[in-house]
Amino acid sequence: MLSAYLAWKREQVVAALASRGLEAPVEEARPVPLASRRRAAFALGRAADCLAFGYGAARSHDIVDISACPVLSSSIAGRLPKLKSALAPLLGGKREARVALTEAEQGLDVMIEGIRPSPALFAKLAATGARIGAARITIDGESVILAGEPTVTLTGAQVRLPPGAFLQASRESETVLVGLVKEGVGCAKRLADLFAGIGTFTFALAGSAEVDAFEQDEAAIAALAGAARTTPKLKPVRTFSRDLFRAPLSPRELARYDAVVLDPPRSGAKAQAEALAASKVPKVVMVSCNPGTCARDLRILVDGGYRITRVVPVDQFLFSPHIELG
Repeated sequence: MLSAYLAWKREQVVAALASRGLEAPVEEARPVPLASRRRAAFALGRAADCLAFGYGAARSHDIVDISACPVLSSSIAGRLPKLKSALAPLLGGKREARVALTEAEQGLDVMIEGIRPSPALFAKLAATGARIGAARITIDGESVILAGEPTVTLTGAQVRLPPGAFLQASRESETVLVGLVKEGVGCAKRLADLFAGIGTFTFALAGSAEVDAFEQDEAAIAALAGAARTTPKLKPVRTFSRDLFRAPLSPRELARYDAVVLDPPRSGAKAQAEALAASKVPKVVMVSCNPGTCARDLRILVDGGYRITRVVPVDQFLFSPHIELG
């Protein structure tokens, strides 16, 4: 059963590449264990005659109420009933709110959107934060820190976690992807990390190479920069706030790098891929959570003279059609 499931995941990658006329060595999909997902998004809302806290139903506006989930880490899954009970009063007359949970080292980072509770309700929730294991609660952009500012460790760097910041879905998949990226850049000594986020790959690469990290999210790049200043034994790390969709690095700017790491969101990085295709960067290592846009961008790179040497599917989105690529 597992082998058939992983073959299905791999076939999605093969099909996406083939749709762009690409043939590449696609390895077997690498799975992650159950109970490993450290971030998840939920809906809190009214369902028929009850209150539901869970996932959106497929092709529907309905919310499927859940009290357990096999893919979530125990620190999230074990608190689902308590979270529902604690968050329910916030809904008031609203139909639905969005709740994002991230497992940080100090506890859960809870971010709620779509509602604006009264100060009294917010204070009451903050008072029960320890019961639901919350390190920080953010509602409509306003945060209260309960157990120290949330942080995560990325290759030895202690990084402050901005509310809603992107992390790979599991530590296990992050470890696999970091290893693949390091193998991909090889002995390069001058690197650009594009769409760097809070530094998932930056800190792993900076152990042996100078890294320029580019990211549009100002809170994320500030967190990366702060961690780079306080982490010992790193090669120089420079950070740049830049919208790579509207202002991709030009071929001239790219000329200084031995390798480029590219980890765009689901929409891909078409403009940056076009600039890379016109550049003379020796190596490009791409990470993607969308085989379709990844295949599109790879087609651009191949048309520019690059050759695909390795594709590794990483199944960090268990029991869903989604797949990560490295």
